[in-house]
Amino acid sequence: MKSHIYLFYYIIIFQLLMVSCSPKVSYPIQLPKQNIAVDIITLSSDDMEGREIGTEGERKASEYISKRFAELGLAKAGDNNSYFQTFSRKKSNNPHGEDTTSTGITIYGKNILGYIDNKAANTAIIGAHYDHLGYGSEGSLYVGEKAIHNGADDNASGVAGVLYMAESIKKAGLKNQNYLFICFSGEEKGLWGSNYYVNKTSLDKSKINYMVNMDMIGRLNNDKKLAVSGIGTSPVFESVIDGIKTSKLSIKKELSGMGPSDHASFYNAGIPVLAFFTGQHSDYHKPTDDHQNINYTGITDVVEYIYTVVNTLENKGKLPFTKTKDEAQTRVAFNVTLGVMPDYLYDGKGLKLDGVRDGKPANLAGLEKGDIIIKMGEKDIPDMQAYMKCLTELKAGQTVDVVFIRNGKEMVKKVTF
Repeated sequence: MKSHIYLFYYIIIFQLLMVSCSPKVSYPIQLPKQNIAVDIITLSSDDMEGREIGTEGERKASEYISKRFAELGLAKAGDNNSYFQTFSRKKSNNPHGEDTTSTGITIYGKNILGYIDNKAANTAIIGAHYDHLGYGSEGSLYVGEKAIHNGADDNASGVAGVLYMAESIKKAGLKNQNYLFICFSGEEKGLWGSNYYVNKTSLDKSKINYMVNMDMIGRLNNDKKLAVSGIGTSPVFESVIDGIKTSKLSIKKELSGMGPSDHASFYNAGIPVLAFFTGQHSDYHKPTDDHQNINYTGITDVVEYIYTVVNTLENKGKLPFTKTKDEAQTRVAFNVTLGVMPDYLYDGKGLKLDGVRDGKPANLAGLEKGDIIIKMGEKDIPDMQAYMKCLTELKAGQTVDVVFIRNGKEMVKKVTF
């Protein structure tokens, strides 16, 4: 069986090598698709067992990433002259909170840090989380027998992006600032690793110029839409993004520096952030998030675009920080759930559905992926914020008319929560 797996692995790499042979004179790495494929396939293999924090799979993944850092010539920037920054948290019933009692189980994790020291005044941080859900005991959206959640897109794709950026910046010889590359653990538990780094770093936070976060950048769809969040966290960002012209991507700009990923830890510390995301999909937090489903041409286009952004920022000096208006990230208590996955890349009017969960109110009422909700009960739904606010006002057992657009036609379904 193993021989067949290895054969399949090498066939994929060979095919990618053949496709990637056209020269990319604008970027310092030759054959980037091949490098990205090797990293994603390795990190999302069953051997890593889903890379859950505190497990043998996380240890194997951390060793692989640290070895890649060494191959790229990055200096060790972790504890005790190593690539690793070890931290611990006590697991509680609240996955986004720390149990300070003596009853919790202590979980140990490792961030991985590599550095390019240009003796510059400021440092740019480029990061991604490398942990995932293991066998899916917590956070999984899969209903079925125990299975490895390999997390190829979430977030082996982002780690491959960090490694690409490290190699690109090293080979290009960018010198106007220092570069710190961090692969975080514990993101899936509530940004544990990035919170720990921000709170414990010996680096003067006023000297951190900005942070780039790559979380789920491997599933660029046919619309080629790439969400770039945090554009409002520095007045420099929007003009840089607008000034980069690309026919390969459609950029969706988002001002907020908040979000459910590691860049939020840096934004909350007053550091400008940019976060890149190609959107959710039906394999999100399921065992089917495998390397076969990655869009390797798409992720190559994405990381080359991110490199262009960073290369442009190289000559912008110290970036000022701006706090953004973050209503969408305000914690609210939902009384009910519709059971849908929003399309976070949709920028039209209404709430577009990227998925509908079996057995939940939307599914039972007949709503489908691709539907665009424009009204729930008496409330208009022009955007995500209005949808979230509506959920706080509805009650279990309540039935309302949900108005939506399907294939250009307005329709109505009764939904019982």
